[in-house]
Formats: sequence, C-alpha cells, structure tokens
Amino acid sequence: MNADKRKQLINDYKTKPSVGAIYAIECSGNQRRIIKSTVDIGGIKSRFQFAMSIKGSPDPMLNNEWAQYGSESFSLIVLEELKMKKDQTSREFADDMKQLYKLWLEKSDENE
Repeated sequence: MNADKRKQLINDYKTKPSVGAIYAIECSGNQRRIIKSTVDIGGIKSRFQFAMSIKGSPDPMLNNEWAQYGSESFSLIVLEELKMKKDQTSREFADDMKQLYKLWLEKSDENE
C-alpha cells in the first residue's frame, strides 16, 4: 500500500461519523436480556462476533447463562442507533447516549 493510499484510509477513518446504539444481549435459553449502550456499535458487533467465534461469553453478567446454554443461545440485538452530529463533541455524543440509555431502561422496566 502506498503512502497516499494509507493517508487517505486514515483520514477516512478519522472523519467517519460515530454511530452509537442501545443494544441488548439476549439468551434464548432463559429469555434473559441485558440492555447496554455504546458510542461505537461497530466495535460491539465485532467483539460479540469474536466472543462467538472463540466460544467465549459476550458479557461477564451472562457467564452463568453462557455455561448453561452455550454460544448458540446468544444474540446481539440493536434496539436503536444514533449517529453523531458533525458539530457535536465526543462528550456531548456520549451524554446523548447516556440519556437515550436511561429512556430505554425506563421503557424496559415498564414492560416487566
């Protein structure tokens, strides 16, 4: 790869807008679902796929279910995505994600 191509790829990566999300990791064996938030849903998807490929638990909170039901019982569900605005700082985006997460937790508590 030549230097110009490499610089272009780095620049493209740095200017790529962040996509955050509220997501759930669900165990179909006992219907347990944990809701989480992230400012980088792409990274979470990659980590989840990696955990599945090495037969590792995707989250420490689910270790018991993992041991009991195995990897085939787990899924990652994106509940809502939020794109970072061009004029928004990383901190502002993280704050927006925290607020959205709180709303999802409240909604989840109402449905239980």
